[in-house]
Parts: sequence; C-alpha cells; structure tokens
Amino acid sequence: MRGCAPAAGRRLAGFVRRQSGRSKAGGARMLKGGCLCGRIRYEIDGPVGTSLYCHCSMCRKSHGTAFRARLSLPKSSFRIVQGEDLLTSYRSSSDTLKTFCRICGSPMVNSWAPEPDSYGLAMGSLDDDPGIRPTCHEFVGSKAPWYEITDRLPQYQSFREPGLVLE
Repeated sequence: MRGCAPAAGRRLAGFVRRQSGRSKAGGARMLKGGCLCGRIRYEIDGPVGTSLYCHCSMCRKSHGTAFRARLSLPKSSFRIVQGEDLLTSYRSSSDTLKTFCRICGSPMVNSWAPEPDSYGLAMGSLDDDPGIRPTCHEFVGSKAPWYEITDRLPQYQSFREPGLVLE
C-alpha cells in the first residue's frame, strides 16, 4: 500500500489481522463505521494495512483540517451495509477518486489508480479502534503553515520513499 509501511510487502501480503476486541471466527475483529448523518454505514471484515497522516493540500481541503488520518485496506475487506446510494464521488486528480456522503459531506474512502485493489479510509469515520496507529506524516512539504507537527513520527516531503525523511 502507498504509505509509511516499508517498501517491501506493500500489497495485500502487507496487511495485518487485528487481534484486539471482540473477535469472530478466524480471529479478525469486524470494524464498523459511517458518515456524520448516519445514513451511510460500512463494515471492514478482514485485514487492514498501514495508517498515516497526510498533509497534502487535497486532503486538507477535503477534510477541512490540518491533515487526514488514513487507513489502507483491501477493497475485499470493505463493504457498505447501508446508504450506498448516498455515496457520491469527486475525481481530485487523474488517478484519485474521493467518495463522500452526499447528505452530510463526510469523507468515506479514496481509490488510487496505481493500487486498484485498495482503499484509503478516512479514519475519523470509524466507530471502532482499528488496533493500529499512524506511522508517519506524508506531504509535509505542503502542510498547513499554521500547524506544527509535535510528535516524533517520520516526516516525508511527499510519498514515503527511502532517503526523504526530514530532520
């Protein structure tokens, strides 16, 4: 997955099973979430990938905040259980499609053409703790000038790539 995970094993093999909380057969806990107005509901039933904070201007503007907390997951783990007809989308770039609730505007998932089998989920839409935490900050070169990053996570000017860690 695109993000702060090591370059090796980024595809589905890099996803992890969650072990915390209520489990179902097989050990993976089902996660639930939805939009602000409650009309769209989803479930994640399977592995999740890495999580990160994205400071790019598109994420800042679409979320209305200093950065976006994003969780990678395979499309096969994600399903809309209510309100699919309320999802609408916006192509923010030639390879990125952002989906959101057409009633309340809550961001849901993004699709990125180079990784057609994955979604980037807006972590703020989760009802449950996914059991992982963001591992880095991406696109700090375009972060909001009024926001100061105060944690010790690695910071990258754009996508995470070896040698681009900021000091």
